[in-house]
This record gives sequence, structure tokens and C-alpha cells, in this order.
Amino acid sequence: MPRPCWNDSGGIFDIDQTDRQIAGLQGEMSVENFWQNPQAANQIVRKLKLLKTISESWHRHDHRIREIAEFFHISEGEGEDFLSHLNADLDQLKEELGRLEFFTLFDGEYDRNNAIMSINAGAGGTESCDWVSMLLRMYTRWAQARGFEVTVTDILSGEEAGVKNVTMIIRGEYAYGYLRSEAGVHRLVRISPFDANKRRHTSFASVDIIPEYEGDVEVDIRPEDLRVDVYRAGGKGGQHVNTTDSAVRITHLPTGLVSQCQNERSQHQNKQVALGILKSRLYELKLREQAEKRSREQPQKQKIEWGSQIRSYVLHPYNLVKDHRTDFETGDSNGVLDGKLDGFIEAFLREKKAKRD
Repeated sequence: MPRPCWNDSGGIFDIDQTDRQIAGLQGEMSVENFWQNPQAANQIVRKLKLLKTISESWHRHDHRIREIAEFFHISEGEGEDFLSHLNADLDQLKEELGRLEFFTLFDGEYDRNNAIMSINAGAGGTESCDWVSMLLRMYTRWAQARGFEVTVTDILSGEEAGVKNVTMIIRGEYAYGYLRSEAGVHRLVRISPFDANKRRHTSFASVDIIPEYEGDVEVDIRPEDLRVDVYRAGGKGGQHVNTTDSAVRITHLPTGLVSQCQNERSQHQNKQVALGILKSRLYELKLREQAEKRSREQPQKQKIEWGSQIRSYVLHPYNLVKDHRTDFETGDSNGVLDGKLDGFIEAFLREKKAKRD
């Protein structure tokens, strides 16, 4: 009989099947010519590492369940304090198993990778630029609350206020797995702080998310296909950043893809970061072209305007944040803008998994 693991939300997975997958992958790794294809081999290694993390944690919790069950059987006559202690242990264990079950939602090949996020202003002018700065703050706070590292590699300020576009790398375990739910157009409705007549305005911004691919991916980047421009970085960064041509913009001529970085102190460092981002974007493009399944999972590019939003943030005449893909919503709009996104992320991941199953 399979041994399922479940929590109160109804999520379920078969640990025996997971263990069989681990055994199968270990068998593949034992083949003599396993490393002849490094790209395929590293994909198997990453998948094995993820499955072993789940399996080892489940077996550790399974052992604790058996211990608690044995204590309950011998608890007769031990008094209410002893039973209360066991119940508290059981409640803690159920909460931990719920978190473990949640990680089974990260079934994408690159879910465990860091994430490269770009936020771009859409229809709405200065309003939308201000909206981008609000989203930047929201995602930064969400990431910092999880202990993730946030590095802004490029940012362009708006003409009057806010930010026209920003690119950042969010580094942490499963950063891409969490944040892939955020790709799409985000809509804000509020009383404009820039309107003297205090009228209600609607603003749009798009969020793009790709994984930061590791060094073993195969991307053919020929030097003659690149145009490298250097320029003086703007904004904060100190005297060195603002007075030298240290910022780097790299254009991949065959595809038109552009990456740039102005965050580091030296031109060489900025070039390396920009090349890393470009490599990830080119590899993502390659995967989309080669794998139909992969392309179906990627959000379709949409105009950054009315009717294309994935989520609406309404601050007037009422407070409501609603995801239009899952219908998950909350009235705590201030909390969401402070980084409380986990409810939206979990609802998205569970719906995606339900559709696949």
C-alpha cells in the first residue's frame, strides 16, 4: 500500500513513488557514460537533490509520528499535562508536514534556482512609474522576509517620479519557484497623489520572471553577435559609480535581447553580471523554442494595459487585492504591498498543480 502524506488543505503525495523516483535516478547516475552529456546529467542531479530533500524530510517526520503514537498508547494514567504536551507536539508536526507538502508544488526543473525579475511601467505615465516603485518595494520586502538576497542590477528612474523599469536578481532557495506566479500585468486603482483634483487613476506595470540558469547550460554566444556599450551609471552608488563609465549594456544582435548592469563598482564586474543575465534570457528563449510544453507554461506576453492584468490592487473606493487567475483575494491591500504575497503564490501553485494532475 502506498504511504500518502497529507495536510488539512487536502494536498497529497505518494512518498513511495518519490522513493522509487530517487532509486531510478540513482540507477541512471550509476551508468558508466552518465557524464558524457553534462547538461542532461546536471538536470538529473538537480531533480535527485530536490526529491531527496522531500523524502528525507518526510521519513524524519514519519519517525516522529510513530514516536508520538507510541507515547499516546502508553499515556494512560499520565495526567492531562502529559496529554497536552503530546497534543502540542502533534499540532507542531502537522504544521511542519503542511510546509513539507507545499514544497511538492515546486515540480518545475528550475524552481529551485534564483530568479531574475524585471518590472516595467505601462500605460499611465508618471502614475505607472510610481506603481513600479511600489512593486519594487513589495517584492523586496517579500524577499527580505524570507531571507533572500535582492540585487538591483539596473534601474531607470521616471521623468517626474518613480521608476520606468528595474531589473533585479533575487537569490534564495526556490526563488524562481515562488516568483514565477508573479509574471504578468499588475493593475493599481487609487486616488492619485500626483493629481491636484484627487481623481481616481488606474496604472499598469508588467512583471517578467525567468530563472537564473546555472553555469552548465549550453548557450552559444559569439562575441561578434554582441554590442557592448558602456555609460555612466546614475542614481545612488557613490562618487566612483557616478563619475566613471562603469555601467554596461549588452545587446545580442540576432535576437535583439538586451541586458545591462550598473550596480557593481567596476566595468568588468558589471559586464559579467550583464552577461549572466543575457545568458539566462537566451537560454530561456532557447527552451521556449525547443519545448512546446515549456512554452505553454510561460505567460503569454500581453500589452501592459486594461484587460490583460493578472492581479488588481484596488485602494479606492475600497481595499481589495484580487488575482484574476485563481480568484484568491484579500482586503489587506496594505499588507500585500508590504510583501504579504504568500497566499497569492500558494493559490497559484496549487491551481497549476491541480490542472496538471
